[in-house]
Amino acid sequence: MARKEPATAADYGLGPYAYPRGWFVIAEAKQLDEGPMAVTYFDKDFALYRGESGRVVLLDAYCKHMNTHLTASGSAHIVATDKQIEGDSIRCPYHAWRYDADGHVDDIPYHDGPCPKSASLVSYPVREVMGMIMMWHHPEGGEPEFEPPFVDWWEFDNVIKQDMDLLGNVPINGIEIVDNMADCRHLGPTHGSPCEYFENEMRDNIVIQRQGGYLESYQAQLDTVTWYTGPGILLSKQTFGPVTMFEIICNTPVEAGVSACFHGSICLSANVPATAEDIAGAKQLQDGVLAAFAADFQVWQNKKPATKIMRLKSDGPFHKVREWYSQFHMSAADAKAVQASVNGMHYIPGFPPADEARKNGDYEDNCFVTRGTQ
Repeated sequence: MARKEPATAADYGLGPYAYPRGWFVIAEAKQLDEGPMAVTYFDKDFALYRGESGRVVLLDAYCKHMNTHLTASGSAHIVATDKQIEGDSIRCPYHAWRYDADGHVDDIPYHDGPCPKSASLVSYPVREVMGMIMMWHHPEGGEPEFEPPFVDWWEFDNVIKQDMDLLGNVPINGIEIVDNMADCRHLGPTHGSPCEYFENEMRDNIVIQRQGGYLESYQAQLDTVTWYTGPGILLSKQTFGPVTMFEIICNTPVEAGVSACFHGSICLSANVPATAEDIAGAKQLQDGVLAAFAADFQVWQNKKPATKIMRLKSDGPFHKVREWYSQFHMSAADAKAVQASVNGMHYIPGFPPADEARKNGDYEDNCFVTRGTQ
């Protein structure tokens, strides 16, 4: 199938940054149990590892000595003999220059003088949240301006913590994934759950969708409260029949017009500890919501970039969601004007807003903070 060239941020008219600032998932935490990782996002290579203290470290990938990737070699002696990590520092597999967690060279085995400051690498802010490793990406190197979200269920005794679905890359810009927050009209044709009510709310770096309708596959009413914290992390509280769960969808830019996608769910068991039946039921739920997400994923794999939308007023407030998204392609100072323009409630002609019983406001007001570890 012939494809158009991937669309860039400039093609969408988003702002000066080629890639957005915000928190993005770059790995599942358990992947670090296998040792240091080489990861590529934002058209850039990184070295990701867990230090002996448990601290997760993310550095620019290439040692300044001879441009050797710190974590891409598995056969070097110090890697194969498990001698690469010392404390929270990592040694280059080529000449064993040692980088600390802040990216500074603090030891060169064959050199007695001071280590060159010019050999330092950038160390990026990371958080370990709900089994995910998240990095703060800022094109100008700025510090985090908000924290990733956290679901308090994660700390409950009866939470079932399942592996994430690592879905790989999809040839689409993240803005078209976030378009779903406004797209009430695809829910029927794509997911078999046409809306009966729908609304969006924007609060600075957060966009919320509240919607509901009859879910054909489960023969039950589906009510959801879904929010993006920044441009890359979606959480959705979903209630259908007697079941309530959280769905997690994360999208991270890999290169222009390509996004990596991660998927998961958070469920509670009927028993403490969870029984094999509880775990099997939770896995069935995750597989079910993944199947729904897969319908979107396949559409994204087989469409051209929609840099402009032939929008009808009854489609949904795509223009407002895209304007909200654009704030992450500019400085936080410039983003204030965007926030002032979009903050508040947004409705669709012909759809009633969510009533108070379906807002889950008491939960929403407490779910936008993290308890992850640095």
